[in-house]
Amino acid sequence: MALFGKKEESVQEKDSEKMENIGGRKLRGVVVSDKMQKTVVVAITSLKLHSKYQKYFKVTKKFKAHDENNEYHTGDKVLIQETRPLSKEKRWRVIAKVN
Repeated sequence: MALFGKKEESVQEKDSEKMENIGGRKLRGVVVSDKMQKTVVVAITSLKLHSKYQKYFKVTKKFKAHDENNEYHTGDKVLIQETRPLSKEKRWRVIAKVN
């Protein structure tokens, strides 16, 4: 009986951890295109370490993000958050403009 109680508590703790992380990943990047309606393209630049030469190099990846009011324009630094699929290629939502 005591074992069952401990197991039940751990299940509740795991559920509460999942609820805290329900928002998805957040990334910071720069808007490189705002020509589509309600969509912006955000470029995320990160550093990767080369396995053989042990030198860092830049890797840029572009994501399409949802911008409901068309308020973000090319050159703006923004914060995007992962969300459910909104279209064929759109899985991110713009949260805020970063200074």
